[in-house]
Amino acid sequence: MKNKVLPILLLSSSFGCLAEEFVASYEGFYDRLKVVEKGEFEFARVNFYLVEGQNKRPCDIAEGKIVTEQISLPLQYTKDAQLLLPIDDKLDKDKAVVVVKPKTAAYCEIKIQIESAHFTNQQLTKGKVFQLHREFETLLSDLSGVFIGKLLSFMLPDQKGVTLEFSDKVVLSGKHVSCKQNRCRFEVQDNWEHDSSRFNVMTKLVSAKPWIEK
Repeated sequence: MKNKVLPILLLSSSFGCLAEEFVASYEGFYDRLKVVEKGEFEFARVNFYLVEGQNKRPCDIAEGKIVTEQISLPLQYTKDAQLLLPIDDKLDKDKAVVVVKPKTAAYCEIKIQIESAHFTNQQLTKGKVFQLHREFETLLSDLSGVFIGKLLSFMLPDQKGVTLEFSDKVVLSGKHVSCKQNRCRFEVQDNWEHDSSRFNVMTKLVSAKPWIEK
C-alpha cells in the first residue's frame, strides 16, 4: 500500500490522508466496538463516518476493503459513508487495515459519533430520554478509558443532555426542552428517571445524539 497506516485517536475527527486511498488500522475501530459490545447499552452506539476534511460532508465512497497479509474482505458502508465494521477478533489479531477509496474527495477523515439508531418516537418519554442520556454518558466515559475516565474526569466534555433530530420541523415546548426547526435539545433532569410522561411528537425521529457543551 502506498499510504501510511494511521491509528484512530479516541473521539478524534481529524485523521485521514491526502491521497487516493484512506487507510487506517482496524485495531482502533475494534477497540471501540468492543467497549459497546461489553457494555449494557440498549440504545447507545459508537459509529464511524468518512467525511471530507474541510466541509465535513460525507465522502462519496467508490469502494472499500479490510486487508490483512492473508486476506482481503469487502468493506460494508452506507450512502452516508458510515463504515459498517465487524467485530472480529481474528482481524484484530492479524493487524488488519481498513482501506477506502473515495470517488472524488482529495482528503477524507474519520468522524467518530456516539449516537443511537434505535431510539424512536415510541421511546419519547422522560424516563427513556433519561436512560438514553445516561447510556451516552457511560459510553463516553468508557471510551475515554479508565485513566481519563476515573483519574482525570475533568478532561471529559460536559454532557448536558440529549439532542434529538426529526424529519421535519417540530414545535415542542416545556421546561428543560428547546427546539429549533427539526432539532430539539433535552436538558435531562435527575427526576426524569422514573417519569413516564410522554413528549407528544408525531414527526419521525431520525437521530439521537449526546448534547455536548463545548
